[in-house]
Amino acid sequence: MFSKFTSILQHAVEALAPSLPLQEDFVYHWKAITHYYIETSDDKAPVTDTNIPSHLDQMLDILVQEENERESGETGPCMEYLLHHKILETLYTLGKADCPPGMKQQVLVFYTKLLGRIRQPLLPHINVHRPVQKLIRLCGEVLATPTENEEIQFLCIVCAKLKQDPYLVNFFLENKLKSLASKGAPNVISEDTLKGQDSLSTDTGQSCQPEELSGAAGMEQTELADDDLSSSLDNLTVTSLPEAAVVRPNQDYNLVNSLLNLTRSPDGRIAVKACEGLMLLVSLPEPAAAKCLTQSTCLCELLTDRLASLYKALPQSVDPLDIETVEAVNWGLDSYSHKEDASAFPGKRALISFLSWFDYCDQLIKEAQKTAAVALAKAVHERFFIGVMEPQLMQTSELGILTSTALLHRVVRQVTSDVLLQEMVFFILGEQREPETLAEISRHPLRHRLIEHCDHISDEISIMTLRMFEHLLQKPNEHILYNLVLRNLEERNYTEYKPVCPEDKDVVENGLIAGAVDLEEDPLFTDISPDNTLSNQEWLGSSPPATPDHPKNDGKTEVHKIVNTFLCLVPDEAKSSYHVEGTGYDTYLRDAHRQPYDVNLQVTSVLSRLSLFPHPHVHEYLLDPYVNLASGCRSLFSVIVRVVGDLMVRIQRIQDFTPKLLLVRKRLLGLEPEGPIIDHITLLEGVIVLEEFCKELAAIAFVKYHASSTP
Repeated sequence: MFSKFTSILQHAVEALAPSLPLQEDFVYHWKAITHYYIETSDDKAPVTDTNIPSHLDQMLDILVQEENERESGETGPCMEYLLHHKILETLYTLGKADCPPGMKQQVLVFYTKLLGRIRQPLLPHINVHRPVQKLIRLCGEVLATPTENEEIQFLCIVCAKLKQDPYLVNFFLENKLKSLASKGAPNVISEDTLKGQDSLSTDTGQSCQPEELSGAAGMEQTELADDDLSSSLDNLTVTSLPEAAVVRPNQDYNLVNSLLNLTRSPDGRIAVKACEGLMLLVSLPEPAAAKCLTQSTCLCELLTDRLASLYKALPQSVDPLDIETVEAVNWGLDSYSHKEDASAFPGKRALISFLSWFDYCDQLIKEAQKTAAVALAKAVHERFFIGVMEPQLMQTSELGILTSTALLHRVVRQVTSDVLLQEMVFFILGEQREPETLAEISRHPLRHRLIEHCDHISDEISIMTLRMFEHLLQKPNEHILYNLVLRNLEERNYTEYKPVCPEDKDVVENGLIAGAVDLEEDPLFTDISPDNTLSNQEWLGSSPPATPDHPKNDGKTEVHKIVNTFLCLVPDEAKSSYHVEGTGYDTYLRDAHRQPYDVNLQVTSVLSRLSLFPHPHVHEYLLDPYVNLASGCRSLFSVIVRVVGDLMVRIQRIQDFTPKLLLVRKRLLGLEPEGPIIDHITLLEGVIVLEEFCKELAAIAFVKYHASSTP
């Protein structure tokens, strides 16, 4: 109580006294602080019961006032005094010892305000960046301490200064003098041993002993009674984290390490601020910082280990619909109350935490300097995708397969970083680009297993896997389409044209290659003659070359023939859409025109997604009804022809087929209420899907023609 009264009285005297020159005033406040350590006999009293906080605030105000009164960039006498007398070094020592109790908090606030309020660049000064380095090491040592908030504010202001002048980061890459692991570091080690020395070894290789405060204050030399303080500084210990024993090359990046420690804070706000600081540091363009960040810190391990632990914390089975529909996550807004959530489900808290951290990893890699981004993404690939996700995707439990595939699907949808997407694609598909062979299966078994799951005995697994591939095909990565499709179409081995010489032994009587699909032989297409064959898609920019079989006809005529061919695939007696308004081909045409065909998000199957790609071989194989197929080859059109043929045989056995088909369509569209179960419902729904699919393919062919012909 008495000290507070003294403080009030002092402020009153200062207000009434004539104003002193700034430097005298600055020195007065600093001497007042140092006198406390000379004269006090009670070092257990908290700092808030002393005048130290007030004097520190006054010193900051003077420095700001001085800068405002001088030319831009000019250093005034007060700042010169602070630098020359190493005031920041002294304050660091007092903060480290936390003498009096709470002093560490005051020092952190002083450093933060000094760096934040002074416009001139301070960090290049050795008597600024050296104590700043040392103070950084004190941050994050112990979680949930009273100073956590001040620690993160200080670290973030340092990060902001480095963002302004990235070259300054080199002051914070510190050379190691020895490896802790090689010395068999114990669990509790002295701080000086743990932290090592700076790159500026001549300046920071010294032990962290308290300076003579009287000398620093410009006072007469007086021996300070600081034996206890010195002893406490020398004997300070910190518990080493598991990563402390890892052998790492050459340098420490303690700014990153302190932020990493604070990402573990139980206070969510502190953890988010630490994540923001890391986001800023990884984006710095300095190559040395990027190398040090990925090779000499635990950033890669922390990202991936936390991903792994959050993934493993998920329930063994989660409803795929819940995984798909859980609200969009943002790493900085990972706040969730199970009690307040009406749509809660078991494991939702764990799912949101996992997806939020994956979002942070994705955004971090997206913002990172190029070499850092590659290293971080490769770590996620090796330590999380392969180490954690792959065994789950390769298991035999249907429930486990379904859950892990649904999680993979969600992750595929969520990723936005090109670098992380590339690693994810290599994880799912492998890096191979040569044509597939049976021997290739063993080189990347996950790809083969996922493709097998598209035709799984469990319909749920098949649908989920197909949806994952469909979303994968929408990603902006060339390797996806090439690895899945184009590598097998490169040679166009699916085609077999008539030879130029009629004497060729493979020529058969009707002029077609042996084994090629002949539509004349199909009773459903007796109106098609060889004269109606269409050329390959010359309206696509890099179409396959013309052949004697494929004369160069007018592109507009070709596309209408192709459209009509697909529309005529399903015979009239099996069609139902013309009975229901708004379900004709023109509806698909409007939808197709509404979005650029190559990014259309409304496709209803993987095949229609593939059909949208503008590659000439994909178009030829999937959308040209008249391509001459080599022996043993099938095309999308030839398969649909056979399906329609089989369908026409089956529907003859269904009594009242047409009214039942129409009723099923109306129910699917919500135009009729659900009623009694209809016989052959699966077949009837299949007929409707086939009709809609053919209309969609016709619309895709039409829109691709117009897209390629539009300049």
